[in-house]
Amino acid sequence: MYNKILVPVSFDSDRNSAGAIQIAQALSADGAQITLMHVMEHIPGYAISYMPTDYLAESRGAIEQELANMGRDLPNAQAVVIEGHSGRTIVDWAEENGVECIVIASHRPGMQDLLLGSTAAQVVRHAKCAVHVLR
Repeated sequence: MYNKILVPVSFDSDRNSAGAIQIAQALSADGAQITLMHVMEHIPGYAISYMPTDYLAESRGAIEQELANMGRDLPNAQAVVIEGHSGRTIVDWAEENGVECIVIASHRPGMQDLLLGSTAAQVVRHAKCAVHVLR
């Protein structure tokens, strides 16, 4: 059983975030802290100029609210929204915050993942803690 669990949440339709949260609950010790995290990828400078000025603030607020809703029934849950590259940011945050287990939902890998690598694959390769992948 783990005391500090990180559940990275992607809002892609092919990710089972609810299932990842259930697994995190099953793996958690009494009083464990479960952190729901979403990583906002950086928008390139050439693209940001075409977006409304308050786009980043509004999307960040909506994501924070959705994470709070997802963790509402979890004791000791926290929601974190962070900016960066998904795979690297998840691994770095987990190490800096003493995470014992990462529970991450993944899509079914395809040929593009053999060449580029998915977020879940990068987390599995580089995390220094236990990683549970849900497909």
